[in-house]
Amino acid sequence: MLKWAIIFFVISLVAGGLGFTNVASGARGIARLLFGLFLVIAVVIVIAAVVMGQAVF
Repeated sequence: MLKWAIIFFVISLVAGGLGFTNVASGARGIARLLFGLFLVIAVVIVIAAVVMGQAVF
């Protein structure tokens, strides 16, 4: 999921640099959504690991 967020971020940067503002804003929104989901899932996994008493690494 983080990989897709980075891909959409790069698409947003390239589209913004080329002047495609609508494409850039759409890609930015998708990248923000995917990164937010990644963070939520990562925090839930870390909390579950701590609660179970197992090491994450």
